[in-house]
Amino acid sequence: MSTQREVIDLDEHDRPSTAAGAQVSDHLRARRKMTVRLVAAFVVGGLLGGLGVNELRDSREQRERNASVALVAVPVSISGGGSDVPGVLQLDGQLAVTNAGQASVTVRAATGQGPGAVVQDAGIFRSLSPGHTGLLDVKLRLDCATAFEGAMLPMRFSVETSDRQVKEIDYPIALAGSVWQARTEQPCAQFRATEERGG
Repeated sequence: MSTQREVIDLDEHDRPSTAAGAQVSDHLRARRKMTVRLVAAFVVGGLLGGLGVNELRDSREQRERNASVALVAVPVSISGGGSDVPGVLQLDGQLAVTNAGQASVTVRAATGQGPGAVVQDAGIFRSLSPGHTGLLDVKLRLDCATAFEGAMLPMRFSVETSDRQVKEIDYPIALAGSVWQARTEQPCAQFRATEERGG
């Protein structure tokens, strides 16, 4: 019987000693590759999800801007002057319309009616960027006796937003003390004087 002992070389630990060890090593490599792929898929998914959320937020903000339509209107000029009924003036005028909202709009129509006063747009559309003012041509019919008794004239504006939605905006304009009243004082005074003289 041999007394020689088996010697194990500890420096050869890098080499697989058995077929089972080789299989374990291949299995570890496969798991590492799978882990790297999962991490990469997670990162790509996170990036795409972040981009999608940003797009959704931008789209929602744009819709909110379009929904917040606001106008301010002020009478600024008046001209002409004719009458088919004594004491009722038919005139051309202009409104200064300011876009007080956050999105561009196009004013498609403007109408107003109150005691002794009728205002109708002249059919010319006006595009307005946020914060900008444009002049809107209107036709006026003013009764000298009653048009300026009320301080405000209810107006309705029909506007189209950049996403093609049409919205109705109510905004009363000041008639009493306006340029329109100042410019109609003389013709209205002549009418009253004629009435007092008995026609």
